[in-house]
Amino acid sequence: MPNKGSCGFSDALSLPNRIVMAPMTRVRAAEAGLATPSMATYYAQRASAGLIVTEGVQPSLIGQSNPGTPGLHTDAQAESWRQVTDAVHANGGRLFAQLMHGGRVSHPTTTGHQPVGPSAVPATGDVFTPTGPQPAPLPRALSTAEVPEHASSYADAARRAIEAGFDGVELHGANGYLISQFLSSNANLRTDVYGGSIANRIRFAVEATAATVDAVGGARTGIRFSPGGGIWGVEENDTPELYEALLTELVPLDLAYVHVEATTHDDVLLGLRKAWPGTLIVNPAFPMGPRQTDREAADRWLELGADLISFGRAFIANPDLVERLRLGLPIAAHEESTWYGGGDAGYLTYPSYQHT
Repeated sequence: MPNKGSCGFSDALSLPNRIVMAPMTRVRAAEAGLATPSMATYYAQRASAGLIVTEGVQPSLIGQSNPGTPGLHTDAQAESWRQVTDAVHANGGRLFAQLMHGGRVSHPTTTGHQPVGPSAVPATGDVFTPTGPQPAPLPRALSTAEVPEHASSYADAARRAIEAGFDGVELHGANGYLISQFLSSNANLRTDVYGGSIANRIRFAVEATAATVDAVGGARTGIRFSPGGGIWGVEENDTPELYEALLTELVPLDLAYVHVEATTHDDVLLGLRKAWPGTLIVNPAFPMGPRQTDREAADRWLELGADLISFGRAFIANPDLVERLRLGLPIAAHEESTWYGGGDAGYLTYPSYQHT
């Protein structure tokens, strides 16, 4: 797959291969949401990817979902990311920050605030807190006047990201977080301009994306979706129509890319490929599902029309994943117990392939 040649990613950035490192929460930030030297090493080790998308980065304090995650809403946080972007660029890589507002998927013990969402409907399941998993709390429904502030938080964080040396940003519109909640037909029960019809439910996603494009430019802005994924209890009763309408609104913004997870039927995803004329990244694996993305799945989606393929879990234990795929080398197994939190073990300790 890496040998298909250079992929023209945007006017501002050309990628050397079609392999994207997908965003993965690793919960290793320092106090106050600061990036660390270990994070710089972790991402630099994987700089041979055509593009790296970081773990979810909160654009505001109230937008923080999990404890131990990094932010981009203070000057100190932005400055802490400079060591990461410098390290990745020194190794020849390209790095986008994923901007993730958790919305209702949060907890007061994590942020000091009651979580917010489009409606007062809690997420399904337990959320992570500093003292362990806790039932998802009841969020406070945002007033109509408050919604633009949360849309603009993505743009504010994007400006900090570019100042910190990132090549661009990806809005996290997937996996049941705030943008996904507004798109939903069961998490969003609003009756104002942000709820009800498809045109209203896509409004927040469009406004957040447009604000980010205004801040840093379309060539530096991507967005990720998980159509029909059902993650954190989010449902969409009209997935094909919803996302086709959303993509139609996003086309004029001339984004760097749209990044979709294979969370629905192939025919729906192929319909979205037709609706989106720009660069499309596909992650063939269902989030947290039993099978991670492999070479076979990647090649299949390239044949179906994807421009780039994102790999998540395979990058954890294989910092040299691009080389392994290029040469057909074995893909090392990762240790699930080290996914979240902890020190450098299971984070920086996976070696490149040892040739004999």
